[in-house]
This record gives sequence, structure tokens and C-alpha cells, in this order.
Amino acid sequence: MCGIVGAVGSRNIVPVLVEGLRRLEYRGYDSCGVAVHQGGELRRSRSTERVAELASLIEADGVAGVTGIAHTRWATHGAPVVSNAHPHFSHGPGADAAARPARIALVHNGIIENFEALREELKARGYLFTSQTDTEVIAHLVDSLYDGDLFEAVQQAVTRLQGAYAIAVFARDEPHRVVGAREGSPLVMGIGTGERAGEMFLASDAMALAGVTDQIVYLEEGDVVDLQIGKHWVVALDRASGRFRRVEREVRTVQAHTGAAELGPYRHYMQKEIFEQPRALADTLQGVEGFDADLFGSGAAAVLRRIDAVLILACGTSYYAGCTAKYWLEAIAGIPTQVEVASEYRYRESVPNPNSLVVTITQSGETADTLAALRHARSLGMPHTLTVCNVATSAMVRECELAYITRAGVEIGVASTKAFTTQLAGLFLLTLTLAKLRGRLDAQAEADHLRALRHLPVALQSVLALEPQVIAWAQAFASKENALFLGRGLHYPVALEGALKLKEISYIHAEAYPAGELKHGPLALVTSAMPVVTVAPNDALLEKLKSNLQEVRARGGELFVFADADTSIEPGEGLHVIRMPEHYGELSPILHTLPLQLLAYHTAVARGTDVDKPRNLAKSVTVE
Repeated sequence: MCGIVGAVGSRNIVPVLVEGLRRLEYRGYDSCGVAVHQGGELRRSRSTERVAELASLIEADGVAGVTGIAHTRWATHGAPVVSNAHPHFSHGPGADAAARPARIALVHNGIIENFEALREELKARGYLFTSQTDTEVIAHLVDSLYDGDLFEAVQQAVTRLQGAYAIAVFARDEPHRVVGAREGSPLVMGIGTGERAGEMFLASDAMALAGVTDQIVYLEEGDVVDLQIGKHWVVALDRASGRFRRVEREVRTVQAHTGAAELGPYRHYMQKEIFEQPRALADTLQGVEGFDADLFGSGAAAVLRRIDAVLILACGTSYYAGCTAKYWLEAIAGIPTQVEVASEYRYRESVPNPNSLVVTITQSGETADTLAALRHARSLGMPHTLTVCNVATSAMVRECELAYITRAGVEIGVASTKAFTTQLAGLFLLTLTLAKLRGRLDAQAEADHLRALRHLPVALQSVLALEPQVIAWAQAFASKENALFLGRGLHYPVALEGALKLKEISYIHAEAYPAGELKHGPLALVTSAMPVVTVAPNDALLEKLKSNLQEVRARGGELFVFADADTSIEPGEGLHVIRMPEHYGELSPILHTLPLQLLAYHTAVARGTDVDKPRNLAKSVTVE
């Protein structure tokens, strides 16, 4: 949910930077900052208050310049203190570096998976670290490669980075130049017109530039852009050769204050939000360096050590996230877990456990049924509460004892996509934290899980590359009126979520079942007119699942299988297979969710429905 703004001009661009930050405040943040080239030096102002307070600080400090960058940040790598706020400076190597003028200024969105190794390498070369962020690693890395050409230094630097990032950087010795790069996190370029002709801009969201320019370039994965007054260059990384080549990117006219500024190259908000998931997961996991109770708030350790069960309360898509978490919590953390539909929970007699951790899951934090269920659980004598929520200022966060704030950003499409996968990430962190507190997570397992989480945004990008194959399936689904979804074990809730997405936006009746239940009733529905979508990861239940698939084929049913690469499920007559790029163990449900979202989306598009605003549904249900 972090935000970037950058600019190169011939007049003071600080007002543009500050206004851009104001337009990005909806993302949520707890620190912000601006850096400029002023009087031959790099100067900055940073604050842990609101952008309005930052603006006052800038005025008091007399910060002004023709080249600069700005940032809003969630406190992830380290506490929300000024030393961790962006922009970050590099003063070069040496024990006396801090006393020398800064040489490089940089802001960053995303997560760098290999930052520990880079940090140790740079420390050995004499670089001093004054923050707990992975961003400072990038600033020092660029400095170490800088030899008078910032564009070249950034190109070299990004080839060393693993993970997802969008960066904007400038150097003391090149006062009219800003360089940007992106991989897995969005970054756009703006070209000044009219009275701002010649000025160039960068931002993480085109809305940050509304009112400044309507000429927008949506940078693509692997792009590095060089901005100078009146000109720019874009190069892209050739994955095969590892070299950069010059490319041209389309300049789009984006009307200020319109939805087009947010949609960018996408047809609908839902499609945009599906493709934002690598960035959303990276933001949600940013700064996670271990599975410690402090991830969930001060005092969390005492609460989490006290509980002996988990009760999850949620509605709709969030309920399916809770169902997935039940498998994780019981198998990994060894803690009994119950999942309740929030709208039903308070209307039945239940047996309260005062030592339960009551976990609510909600995108908006304002869902009336879930809030009511939370209050009911507390009234029964269950005081320990935690929410996984996307809105830090919501009622749910205020009412719960502990919280994990997901950083999916604004989700406009009614059918939840990135909110769901970031909820799963938050719940997985809770699982591993409880496992560690209960002595069920050794150091090696913790390191393995950290490595998998850091790679997750990159893995999601590979899954999204399957979109053309999913579109072909959607053409076949568009004429159907019913569908079955099957999954086993950990992937049964994923099948439930896939069926929900299809019926929410395409209006096709869809049901999901545990695959083993097929012969206990649903098999009666199977005909050639009933597509059967199956989630088939390479796990312990694979062979059982293959038997279920044979039951469908024997009745003339048509199967559409999302299979891991090594499942040995081969396509044939009545059996269509899309192979996932890799098997992802316990995190496999997150990866398998994306193609189901794409299938629902493209089927709805083919049927001509209102994808972002499906009939009878609302984004945030604040009434019972």
C-alpha cells in the first residue's frame, strides 16, 4: 500500500510531490517523506504523521528543488520511526560516511527477498546501515555501482534484486535526472504538457498525477526508465540474455479524476485487482522477518500463549479464507479450530471457550454481520480477539484486541480478489506464529517458510501468465448454466471460492464439493453439459482425486483441471488440463486461487455481465 511520486522539472516540484502523496493517502500509511536536489546537495523531510504535517515540516525546513521523490509507507521493516521512513540516502562506504553529503536518494515499494545477503555483502564493503528496511539495501547497492551514470547503475542493480519492487532514485551529481524501475509492483510515468511541458513524473498510481498531466505511460515488468527534462528513455530486461534493450511504451491519455486513471490498461477493476495480487501480497508480507507475536500488535505474545483454541468468524469470501486457515492451524500449529459463518453464529446456542482466540476476517472492517458476531463472542466471555482486515481505521480494528492489517489497497470490484489472497497470507502468518509459540516450528522450518513467502509474489506472476489458456476455457463456459467445482483437503475451500466467484459475476449456478463426496450425491448431476472444475495439486490426496476424476469421465462429464506440473494428469477427450508453474506446498491454495478468479472473470466478460457491479450485490455489507 506504499505510494511513490517523483518529478523532474525546471521549477520547484515539491508542491507536485506533496499533492501526489495526498492522492495516495487512501492506500494507508504511517510515515511519509520527500527528498529533493537543492543547492548542490540532497535534502529530505520525513515524518511519522500525516501528509499535512509533512507539508508543514517541508515549509519549515525550506525544502525546495527541481528534482525530487516522495513516498508514503507502512511500517514493515522496523517500527514506524523516522529512521525507517523513505526516502533513504546512501552516503557511500566508510566509517565516516554519515558525516559526508548524501550521494543517492531512493524510495521503494515491494519486498526484496535477498536483502539479507545483499546487506551482508554491502556491510563487508564498508556501507553503514541506519534503518531496518530492505530499501536501504537498494540505495547502497545503487551507490556501489554508480560511476557517473545513474541509469546504468540502476540497470546493474536491479539484476541483483530478487522479489517485487518499484523504485525511484536520483543522484547528487546528476541534478536533473530521476530513474525508475519496476518488477512486480506498479509504476507509471507521466509526461508534462501545457505549462508543465518538459516536466517528467513517476508514480505508483496514475491517480497521484491527476491534475498534473493526463499523458501516462504504464511501465511493464522489468522496465527501467530514465527521466530528464523534456525527454525519457525506457529499457526492458531481456530474460533470455539478461541484457537490457531499448523499448517504446504507449503514451495513454488519461483524464484526471476519472476511473480510467485507476484502470490503466485493464478493462475492469476486477481484472486490474487480479493482476495487482503479486504487489498486494508483497506489500502484505513486507517486513516479515520471522514469525513473532509482535506482528499482531503489542501484547500479542501474552495473548497468543494463553489461548488453546481458535474460533474464526467471517462472511462470504472471507469465510472461505477462514476455512483454509482451519487446515493450516490444525495441521501446522496443532490448535483446534472452528470456523463459523458470522451471520449464523450469534443466532444459535454455542459452547463458549474463554481461552479461544476469536479471529474475525473482513476486507472493509465494517461488515455488520461480522461485527455483531464479534460482539456476541465477547458477550459469551471470550475476550481474546484478533482481526485480519484491510482497513486500519475500521471499526473491526478498533474493537479487536489484536490485528494484522493486510495491504491489498483499495478494492473496487465487488467480487473480492486481492483481499482474499492477502487474508490467506495474514492467516498463514498467524498459523506459523502460533506454531512457533507452541514449539512446533524449528529454525529450519521457519527459514523455509520465510523463503517461500518471499518468493510468493514472483510465483503469482507466473500463475498470471496462464491467462491466455484460461480465456480459451472461458469461451466454453460462457454457454453453460451450471458448473461443479471439486477439491480435496486444503484445496476444498479454494474450490468453494472458485464456485462463488463464477456465480457472483457470471450468474452461472456453481457448487463446490469435497471431491470424495462426489459419489454421495452430486455425481447424479454430471452430464456432458455440466463442466467440472477440479483443483489438483500434487499433494497426499492426489491419487484419491484421480479416482474421483475417473468417476466423472465414466459418466460423460467434461473435466477442467488445474494441475501441478508433476501430477501426471494428461489431457484427453473430455479432459482439459492447465498446468501450474510450480507446486507450492502449504501455500498452494493462494496460487490455485488466481486461475479460478481469471476463469470467473473471463467467463463473465464473454457473457456480457457487469463484472465490477454484479446485480444485487454490494462491496461492503454494512447492514444485516
